[in-house]
Amino acid sequence: MSLSGTRVQPSGVLKALLTALCTVAFAISPSSAQNTQNSQNSSQNQQGAQQQPQTPEAGGPTGDIGPIAVPKKKPEDEKPPERAPKVKNPEEIGTFSLKVDVPLVNLPIDVVTSNGQFIPGLKADNFKILEDGVPQKIDTFAQQGDKPITAVLLIEFAANNYYFMMDALNAAYSFTQQMKKEDWIAVTSYDMKSHILVDFTQDKNQVMGALGQLRIPGFSETNLFDALYDTIDRLEGVEGQKYILLICDGIDTFSKLNYDKVLKKVQGSKNITIFCVGTGQAFRLWAESHGYMGPIANLDFLQADNQLNTFAKMTGGRAYFPRFTAEFPEDFADIAADIRNQYMISYRPSNAKQDGTWRKVKVELVDPQTGQPLIVQDQHRKKIKYQIIARDGYKAKNEVE
Repeated sequence: MSLSGTRVQPSGVLKALLTALCTVAFAISPSSAQNTQNSQNSSQNQQGAQQQPQTPEAGGPTGDIGPIAVPKKKPEDEKPPERAPKVKNPEEIGTFSLKVDVPLVNLPIDVVTSNGQFIPGLKADNFKILEDGVPQKIDTFAQQGDKPITAVLLIEFAANNYYFMMDALNAAYSFTQQMKKEDWIAVTSYDMKSHILVDFTQDKNQVMGALGQLRIPGFSETNLFDALYDTIDRLEGVEGQKYILLICDGIDTFSKLNYDKVLKKVQGSKNITIFCVGTGQAFRLWAESHGYMGPIANLDFLQADNQLNTFAKMTGGRAYFPRFTAEFPEDFADIAADIRNQYMISYRPSNAKQDGTWRKVKVELVDPQTGQPLIVQDQHRKKIKYQIIARDGYKAKNEVE
């Protein structure tokens, strides 16, 4: 080793040490550190941008739960789009008409003298139909004649009184004798509930066999209102004109339905006529004359008779109250004559509203030439008083039915 000005070459170990020091100095220089920090910050910003939700298009302040969207305000000069005016009847649709189907009202009518004889030979122009006081135009006119009838024998059969039960059976047998081979008859009895003894049949022997079952009653309750309501409800599904022959004393003791409800059912019935035959009249007169009929019981029977009259009148039928056994065949002969000789009139009401209201109907006989009430005379030119038997109204169809 020499201290003169001559240049000395470093050894290999020294070269390696100098190289390591230079590398460390370059790594910790400010520019290099800044570049490294910028690179890290850029990487973090890219990750945050991916995690941070985008601010809504409208913009708005940022809360604890994220940005709150505030709707954009439309420019003041921007106007809402104009809507096309509504057209009630566009030209491309064209004109059209709405047709309302007005239900046909069927009206069976009996015209009889004061002693119950039928008055034949009447024409369509002899009848004047008023609905709520407004004249109606007759659509069809016919006479029942010998056409088959559809009827239900509804018989009270309860263990209340022997004489009442025997009257009911005598009445039922009397009606069966009036049957024709084309008629359809069903037999139903009732006590606490109604029992269908035989469904509609044209066999008179089946009807007689059903009546033969009525020998020993099981209950003393007479649920008239329930039985009548149920019978009308069943008949509403049968087409054509129907008849109910109600044979009972008219007293109800145990029905679930009250009088008002069954009355509404009778009013709303369509193409159903009720003929009523009151039983036990002879026994009631005997009991009253011997002091066995108290005022309350007598009032109950009078109310029962009034109920039977109401059921018949509302549907265009009649009520009979025979007192003797011999009267039953005569009364049922009258009923058969009423049914066979009815004038069948139908019309479409001028009031086409289907609002379920009660429409009052009145039938008058007029002279078609003068328009005055019709005068009926016998063979001796003597005026005859007559009676028009028809239902006094009907319930219009409800729009929701």
